[in-house]
Amino acid sequence: MTSATTKPVSRRAVLGGLGAVAGSGAVTGFPTIWAQNIKDVVLHHAGPPVTAIPAIAEQATKDLGFTVQMQASENADLLNRFLSQSSAIDCADIALTNQRYLIGRNVLQGIPVGKFKYWDQTLSLFTKGEYPDGRKIIQQGITPSMVLYATDATGQKVTKGGAASDFVTGIPTVTNGDTLGIRPDLVGRKVDSWADVLSPEFKGRAAIQDNPTIGIIDIAMAIEARGDLKYGDKGNMTKAEIDKTVDAMLETKRSGQFRSFWTSFDQSVNLMASGEVVIQSMWSPAVAAVRSRGIPCTFQPLKEGYRGWGYTLGVMKHVDGLKLDCFYEYMNWYCAGFPGSFIAREGYYSAQPDTARKYLTPAEAAYWFDGKPAATDILSPFGKVMEKAGNVRDGGTLWQRLGNIAVWNSVMDEDRYLTRRWNEFITS
Repeated sequence: MTSATTKPVSRRAVLGGLGAVAGSGAVTGFPTIWAQNIKDVVLHHAGPPVTAIPAIAEQATKDLGFTVQMQASENADLLNRFLSQSSAIDCADIALTNQRYLIGRNVLQGIPVGKFKYWDQTLSLFTKGEYPDGRKIIQQGITPSMVLYATDATGQKVTKGGAASDFVTGIPTVTNGDTLGIRPDLVGRKVDSWADVLSPEFKGRAAIQDNPTIGIIDIAMAIEARGDLKYGDKGNMTKAEIDKTVDAMLETKRSGQFRSFWTSFDQSVNLMASGEVVIQSMWSPAVAAVRSRGIPCTFQPLKEGYRGWGYTLGVMKHVDGLKLDCFYEYMNWYCAGFPGSFIAREGYYSAQPDTARKYLTPAEAAYWFDGKPAATDILSPFGKVMEKAGNVRDGGTLWQRLGNIAVWNSVMDEDRYLTRRWNEFITS
C-alpha cells in the first residue's frame, strides 16, 4: 500500500544504510551467489492482527526483493504457535509479556545490537528504562528492559536488572499506554477514573477483556482508584491480592455490571459501535475502527494513568544463513518508518518515532505525536476518515501518554494461580 504519504524504501538504500553502521558488524550486502537466490527467500512473520498487516508485508516484499508473508493470530493462539510451531515461523511480533514465556525455551535466538541501524533512535523507555528527561519508568509489571537484554547470542537468558548488553531478545517496535474506551454520547457524564468501569451507573453496559494477565490489571486499577485496596505491585500480585481482586470481581459480576468479556479486536469494536457497551477495556486501533464508522468513541485519559505495553520483533532459533541475513535486512526496514507510520495511524507509537514521522504528512505527525489540532482530516491506515480537521488526539502528546504509565502489562509470579481464579470468575 503506497500513497503520497508513504515513501517506498529501495533495497539498495536499505543495504547502503546497513553498510553505514561503521564498526557494527552490520550486513553490508549479500554475496553474489546469495544475491541471485534472494528472490526465493520467504520470511514468515507472525503477530497479532493489529500489527501483522498484509499491506506492510506487501510493501516489504516490494522494497526488499524477497517475500515477507504475514500470519495473524489473536494473542493466546499466537503464543501457542510461538511455543509449539516455532519452526513454521521465522520472525515474530512478541509482546513483552510473552517474552516471559519464550525466553529459555529454545524458541528464539539473540539479536546483535550492532546489526540494528536504529538503536540510537529507539525510545529510551526500552533501551534505558527511563524517560528522555532521565526519570525512571515505574517498576510495576514487566517493564521493557526487564526482558530486552540477553546475556549472549543464544538469547536464552536475560541480564540481571535489565543491564545493557550486546544482544537483545527482540528489537523494540511498537508501544502504547492503554486505557478505557467510552462512548461520550452515551455515558452521560465526565469519565476520568479507572473506577468508572465499576460504577453502578454503567450497570449492564460495561465490558472488560477476557485475558487474565491484562484483565485483572485493569480491574486492579479500578479497585485501587476506588480506594478499596492498595497494591504493592499491580503487575505482580500476591495470592492474597489476587483473591481480594477476584472476589471483588465476582461480586461485581453478580450485580450485573458486565455486559460482556471480549476476546478479540472485532468483538470490542462491535460492542462499542452497537452501543451495547458504553465503557470498556479497549485498544487504540479498536477505538479508531469505531470512529472510522462515524460513531463517537474516545480513548479516555484517566487521572490514575495508563497501562503500558510494548512489542519486539524477534527471530526464531532455526533461522540461519541467507534467511538470517534477510531477517536483519527486514528488521532494519521494519523500523525505518513505513510500518511505524502505518501503526501510528492506528493510534500506536513506533519505538522509533522519528523514522515514522518521515512517512507521515506534517498534519498527521502533528496530530499523532505532538497533540496539536488536526490541520486536515485524519485518515485511518486504510484511508477512512477517522478524525475531522480541528480535533485533538485523545491523551495529547506522545510523552503525555507514555510519560504517565502507572503499570506495565505483566505475567505474574503467581500466574497459574491467577489463571485458575480468573477462569472461576469467567465461568461463574
